[in-house]
Amino acid sequence: MTAMKTSHPTVQIVTITADTAGQRIDNFLRSMLKGVPKSMIYRVLRKGEVRVNKKRIKPEYKLEDGDIIRIPPVRVAEREESPVSAKLDKVAVLESCILYEDDHILVLNKPSGTAVHGGSGLSFGVIEGLRALRPDAKFLELVHRLDRETSGVLLVAKKRSALRSLHEQLRLKTMQKDYLALVRGQWQSHCKVVQAPLLKNVLQSGERIVRVNVEGKPSETRFKVEERFEHASLVKASPVTGRTHQIRVHTLHAGHPIAFDDRYGDREFDGQLADTGLNRLFLHASSLRFEHPATGETQRVEAPLDKVLNRCLTVLRAKKQ
Repeated sequence: MTAMKTSHPTVQIVTITADTAGQRIDNFLRSMLKGVPKSMIYRVLRKGEVRVNKKRIKPEYKLEDGDIIRIPPVRVAEREESPVSAKLDKVAVLESCILYEDDHILVLNKPSGTAVHGGSGLSFGVIEGLRALRPDAKFLELVHRLDRETSGVLLVAKKRSALRSLHEQLRLKTMQKDYLALVRGQWQSHCKVVQAPLLKNVLQSGERIVRVNVEGKPSETRFKVEERFEHASLVKASPVTGRTHQIRVHTLHAGHPIAFDDRYGDREFDGQLADTGLNRLFLHASSLRFEHPATGETQRVEAPLDKVLNRCLTVLRAKKQ
């Protein structure tokens, strides 16, 4: 991909290469025009100021190898974001969280409390941190997302072709994701599947809340009891669909909210776990199974629980004896 840029807003002419082909024009513009609000990007698309091969296009247009894009002058917010330094503690921690890496993919055991990307008042996210760690990597993009408080396996593509392959696996539901969640009460063994449509609502504060609603999108999570405790159950949750907050809302819908869930949880249940030292959402993406985008071989990556979750289970197990 070649681009002509100057320090002042000016027309950019960009030629698409095979590595960028297949991406939607709106997503491509968002990566090119860092700091420009989404609304402005859609406005210039709607007004026809962005041209592909001298023609107007819609936001969902998929780029092809050899396309020539005209990007109009767009003034970016004056406040420049300082680049994320690879020396920052959080960034350095990410290096030790890498579970697997090759030329095509990188798999991370994401720590709880770290967002997958910056935004919404956060300057730092996993993807920004990885780009600071790998300044020579031309392409680093999230394959999927995890909630900020959820820990565990996070898959990152290092090539556009890898991203396309992995997104196709997500679309076809051939990628197997397993999570571990500590939930309130005794999960009924016969409750193996929760199918409940989910509707996303954005509150005035900007906070996203998801509810079970007949008008929502079809959603399915499979469950299996891994271990039982006095007031709680450790369950394996395997989402078939990938909706926002899906596991958290489906466990609540089944009558078993997850421990220390600040949006959908039960404070009384959290209080019963006070002596375990738990202070974060007990939801962990424990394993991911997928086809390697280059070799086609089945790959399974497991992420160990962190110290806080491990200690919680150790205390609960001791109480059973």
